[in-house]
Amino acid sequence: MANVDNEIKGRLALVTGASGGIGAACARDLWLQGASLALTCYKNRATADALAQELSVQDQSRKISVHVADMGSAADLKQLILDLEAEHGQSGPDILIANAGYGRRIPNILDISLDEFEYTVRINLQAPFMLTKLSLPHMLRHQWGRVVFVSSIAAIGGGINGCHYAASKAGLTGMMKNLANKHAHVGITFNDVAPAMIGETGLIPDEKTVEGTAGDVKNIPVGRLGVPQECANVVTMLCRTGYMTGQSILLSGGLK
Repeated sequence: MANVDNEIKGRLALVTGASGGIGAACARDLWLQGASLALTCYKNRATADALAQELSVQDQSRKISVHVADMGSAADLKQLILDLEAEHGQSGPDILIANAGYGRRIPNILDISLDEFEYTVRINLQAPFMLTKLSLPHMLRHQWGRVVFVSSIAAIGGGINGCHYAASKAGLTGMMKNLANKHAHVGITFNDVAPAMIGETGLIPDEKTVEGTAGDVKNIPVGRLGVPQECANVVTMLCRTGYMTGQSILLSGGLK
């Protein structure tokens, strides 16, 4: 029987967009599982530092580092991986949670500029591609790795933000499936979680908003918004389940 290694205690997890919302919830959950953390942020350094401080007080035997990185900058992403070696003593993460994203709601294609389209794809698709490419050599050397992309219901059903956003997230899912097929035999898994209507992220109104808005819970079969911890539950499950790869998990309260 093949060796089963689902242990994430002692692994290094890189979580992008970790200053709040889903990214911060994933960081907390992976820390509870015994992982060391490298957290990225762009504008909210103080919030990311506060999270790192909060967690490090709980266990000072593990390291948490905070890195300011523009997901749209190839130079920043290359430097990020170099900084991991300086901070954690290894050439890449064992676990990559590509959570940082961008989405400006522009429903009509006629209103979407080429610059807007290119920027959305650069943040939502090119950055995870680059981070995966930079992280894979370490994972391949150790014959173990977990990569989780945070996608969206828009990748499956088109969503409401606009075709530029849907295209970037659908591309992420396609890339995940291709990479999963190519690397499963060496112990590296690729999956994505596709959330919808997650509160406490600042991206949609809360449950007290006006009827008919994006936060109107009557549109959601379970009757409420999701919470970031529920996304983190799925992400952690994917990291701890090496037999699951190539899957996109829709986390939407019953929305399709």
